[in-house]
Amino acid sequence: MNWLEIVKELKTISQAGKKFAEDNYELQRHKDIERIAAQIGSEFTGNTTEQILDMFQSDTGYPTPKVDSRGVIIEDDKVLLVKEIEDGGWTLPGGWCENGMKPSENVVREVWEESGYQTRAEQLLAVFDRDSQGHFPPYPFNIYKLFFRCRIVGGKPEASEETSDVAWFSKDQIPPLSSQRTTEKQLKLFFDMAGSQEPGTYFD
Repeated sequence: MNWLEIVKELKTISQAGKKFAEDNYELQRHKDIERIAAQIGSEFTGNTTEQILDMFQSDTGYPTPKVDSRGVIIEDDKVLLVKEIEDGGWTLPGGWCENGMKPSENVVREVWEESGYQTRAEQLLAVFDRDSQGHFPPYPFNIYKLFFRCRIVGGKPEASEETSDVAWFSKDQIPPLSSQRTTEKQLKLFFDMAGSQEPGTYFD
């Protein structure tokens, strides 16, 4: 039995139920479902029930996937990665998409904030569902990850409040990764796509 999938399904039911509840009794029932899901999730993620509830309650309205965007910059057979302060792992620069911004604007903003480089988004390389990509730890909600090929147009390498280092790595020298953000399988795919004349777009 996949308990994390059950947690996500219960969370989805409770979130939609809270939005459409017609009275306080019905609203409370869906809050109860939400807390039960958080209690189950705490057994499998290492987070407390309250931490998971905070994650649940930060996402309101009808449940839809969250969106994460990442910049893929490969030059001279090396990929640009940043080192996350949170877990010490390396990742493609990126993060949550902001409301009111186009996807390409989001990734350009994230790359600049985390690496110091000014870029231009040139191509959507992949749209992946996070759950299908082997990321860890799992999240109690669905996430779509957008990967854009970007080109540097200015700036210089500079760490940020979220990153402690910025560096370039070849395909055979990938450092320990922040697995909740970027996987080695993804990086190998993007290296292969960089050498293709017509790389297309990967999805799912």
